[in-house]
Amino acid sequence: MTALTDFTATTITGGEQPLSAYEGKVVLVVNTASQCGFTPQFEGLEKLHQDYGDRGLVVLGFPSDQFNQELGTADEIGEFCQKNYGVSFPMFDKVAVNGDEAHPLFRWLTSEKGGLLGSRIKWNFTKFLVGRDGQVVKRYGSTTKPEKIAADIEKQLGR
Repeated sequence: MTALTDFTATTITGGEQPLSAYEGKVVLVVNTASQCGFTPQFEGLEKLHQDYGDRGLVVLGFPSDQFNQELGTADEIGEFCQKNYGVSFPMFDKVAVNGDEAHPLFRWLTSEKGGLLGSRIKWNFTKFLVGRDGQVVKRYGSTTKPEKIAADIEKQLGR
């Protein structure tokens, strides 16, 4: 059975990161964008990271320009997230989240938990909660604010 830990992704600083580094953690995977109406959710995501990190939560941000709302380079994205929202959770290089060019992680996530448009991601800030076993627990749409996910995160952390 495929799990989160089977994937590798390029960090925002250019290194390869095996997601097996997050084995045994509860992980919230989010496709992000710097110029989106939902961009202020970075603040809530960082709060989740701060509030639950010691208990085993990791937030992983994956910038995507699939909806034409992401800044140019990885350096620009990283600087924007740090300067404007104090993001300290792991961020990755820009990825596609839909279609033939979609990152394998997002192909897997969307095949595990479909949304309103089937497996396709509708917009930026779609979130996937992954349990300690590496399996997708739940998918949340762009309009779901990070604080609304806290109860589900607590359930997963309690296991």
